[in-house]
Amino acid sequence: MDTAQFFGEAPIHKVLCKLAPPVMLAQLIQALYNIVDSLFVGRFSQSGLTALSIIYPLQLLMIALAVGTGVGINTVMAAKLGVGEKEKAEQYAGVGTPLALAMWLIFAVICWFAMPGYARMSTDSPEVIEEVVLYGRIVCTLSFGLFTESVWTKVLQAEGNMRTPMIAQVLGALVNIVLDPLLIFGLWGLPRMGIAGAAAATVAGQIVAAAIVFPGGCRRSPKAAVYPHYVRKIFHMGLPNMLMQSAYTFYILGLNLVLATFSDAAVTALGLYYKWQTFFFIPLGAMQTCIVPVISFNYAARNLERCRKTLTEALIFGMALMFIGTLCFVFIPVPMLHVFTHDEAVISICRVSFPIQGISFLPLVSSLTFPVFFQAVGASLKSSALTVIRTVVLFVPLGWLFSRFGLDYFWLTFPVTDIITTTVGVILYRQFLRRAQAQ
Repeated sequence: MDTAQFFGEAPIHKVLCKLAPPVMLAQLIQALYNIVDSLFVGRFSQSGLTALSIIYPLQLLMIALAVGTGVGINTVMAAKLGVGEKEKAEQYAGVGTPLALAMWLIFAVICWFAMPGYARMSTDSPEVIEEVVLYGRIVCTLSFGLFTESVWTKVLQAEGNMRTPMIAQVLGALVNIVLDPLLIFGLWGLPRMGIAGAAAATVAGQIVAAAIVFPGGCRRSPKAAVYPHYVRKIFHMGLPNMLMQSAYTFYILGLNLVLATFSDAAVTALGLYYKWQTFFFIPLGAMQTCIVPVISFNYAARNLERCRKTLTEALIFGMALMFIGTLCFVFIPVPMLHVFTHDEAVISICRVSFPIQGISFLPLVSSLTFPVFFQAVGASLKSSALTVIRTVVLFVPLGWLFSRFGLDYFWLTFPVTDIITTTVGVILYRQFLRRAQAQ
């Protein structure tokens, strides 16, 4: 079955069941990058674990720029393939590598010089500041593997090749997992690098993953004259994803600043929540990755009912799986925390925060999936509006407001924000359907 038949005619549940498991496995392994770093760094030093929580927003920004660019290319390619313009799709793929390298260089230079100021903004501890700068400079300035791998992966996925990206991410993560303890603790005759070893292991894993997808994902560059138009189109389609991911950077940074007024332990508690949230939200991330080319293809082919059905089945599947995450956060928070830390101050905070944050998982599924749907059909304004409402209008202001009543009340920010965002998403989705059906 070719791409047109697969995306346009096969039963939706079969399409998602074929595409999702490889992506889910790859993202599961990918999530282990940060989780394993935290696991070994937490055993090395508590200040290192706090440093990872502080640097996390910048890592999200880096991933947002890299993956957002790839998603833009993926979306345009899927739309071109949906109307039979294979040559145009190939040209967009060829723009990816130069664009990824340019974005990496700009990001790396800015991060190198801005890292000390960023660290001092987040903590007063000299030890934590030193470790933030050390870890942050390594993972940000040597991130060319992440940028190129993200683009090459999305090129392959736009053509229905999920297997090679899965293999790349699995092997890259395994490299990181193996190198982490060796470099952090100086095993097998290697130097004892501490938190710098965790950063080096992460970068090494990204480079390995990029090397694997390079042969199939790196395409010949088109003529320079087409770059301005193609780059604008790529960013137009990828901006909602980029904005959504970048917004996470700024709202987590904002939440960190609010929590820093209580203690470093509160900042660490938020960081540990996102470690486990990432792990449990892998099914949602896989669904989001898989529905973009399916919805883009069918919307370009004017098959609106198939777009609607794809969204519905993805939401049902995501919520069913996320219910498991809710149960874990509500009923077994302490065993989850002991994976990373035995610090009583952190555990005491998380006993209260994890159950409250866990109940936000179900509305969070829909509040994150609606923007992806709008992105896939080219309704970037609606997608961006939902992201801005969630991360700018609600998250940090509500976090600050609830924190005025005490740290325990601060965690109510999570379920309240996602319930409101989901409500707005449903309203915008119904408006979109009415206008699309009227055309």
